[in-house]
Amino acid sequence: MRNIEADRIKTLPTSIFSTMSKLAVEHEAVNLGQGFPDFDGPEWIIDEAFRAMKESKNQYAPSAGIMSLRMAIGNINKKYYDIGWDAETNITVTAGATEALYCAIQAIINPGDEVILFEPYYDAHKADVILAGGIPRFITLKKPAFDFNANELEELINPKTKAIILNTPHNPTGKVFTNAELESIAALAVKSDLIIISDEVYEFLTFDGHSHIPIATLPGMAGRTITISSTGKTFGMTGWKIGYACANAALTDAIRKVHQWTTFAVNTPAQHAMAKAFNDIENYLPDFRLKYQRKRDKLYEALLQTEFKPHLPQGSYFIMVDLPPDRYEDDIEAAKDLVINHGLATIPPSAFYTKSDEGGTMLRLCFAKRDRTLESGIEKLKRL
Repeated sequence: MRNIEADRIKTLPTSIFSTMSKLAVEHEAVNLGQGFPDFDGPEWIIDEAFRAMKESKNQYAPSAGIMSLRMAIGNINKKYYDIGWDAETNITVTAGATEALYCAIQAIINPGDEVILFEPYYDAHKADVILAGGIPRFITLKKPAFDFNANELEELINPKTKAIILNTPHNPTGKVFTNAELESIAALAVKSDLIIISDEVYEFLTFDGHSHIPIATLPGMAGRTITISSTGKTFGMTGWKIGYACANAALTDAIRKVHQWTTFAVNTPAQHAMAKAFNDIENYLPDFRLKYQRKRDKLYEALLQTEFKPHLPQGSYFIMVDLPPDRYEDDIEAAKDLVINHGLATIPPSAFYTKSDEGGTMLRLCFAKRDRTLESGIEKLKRL
């Protein structure tokens, strides 16, 4: 039989998340690797979805998303960031931020176009560029502060460069890009006529006075930025897969051309529930942030008492830890040892690096877990 696999997918590995989750199940391990909560979001949002189902809101939604949700997203962006996205022409509801990323990259990247990624990157960023025929280029966020050199970024830009993918608050490091850093990226985007795809799914989850700044709010950026976010991350319902992309009319039209042939439309009752959730977000956010701040602090303080030294995250629900000196060859060996021999699943972050070998010196842990899950994982690390 002829080779059935398309050339563009031959270099794509199995997701490290699938690999580690499978090992966690096989070895009945405490799972601090999975990047989603092991508890439900608010019951009142679940009740709203059930109400929508009972009210016969169960058929296809408009391809761009139900109007009430798009209006709610627009209102939130206006209230928190003073961005005037129009519900009709600037906002598209997608099957999670994952689909929004895929559609955005497919919409703008031609074969041979170069796209700059900050590493460690969320693995879908690189995969989507490759699936579009693009060529990923990399700039490293270097520990301990996970900062980058603006001159190095500028040196990566050439006539083939089409876009930069930004992720803030950042997965996996927990970095929140500063206004100065965003200004340096924006200046280069304007100078070289680049598009910014900004993955902001953890926009409402920042700590210690750090503020999320959408790059679209910077001068000259609203017209060249695709902003992507996720109701699943904000409201703890990742399995509902309700994400969205915000951009100017021309970029939105291109995204919708891909979206209509990818999923066409997404979960109707969940969209109605999320419209209600956004309308009540002011009452929701204080407890949401406090809960995750406590979980972050609980895990961070415990890790300080182990050989795995943590980097304090400024946002998201992930924490990076340095491997104990001389104990492991690299992060892959460490992750396998922990899950197989010690019953603790983590994520080896070298899967998120291409240019640098720094990923091999760390592990990623997720603290979006019940307290008993965190305590069990902490105990296993302390025993080690």
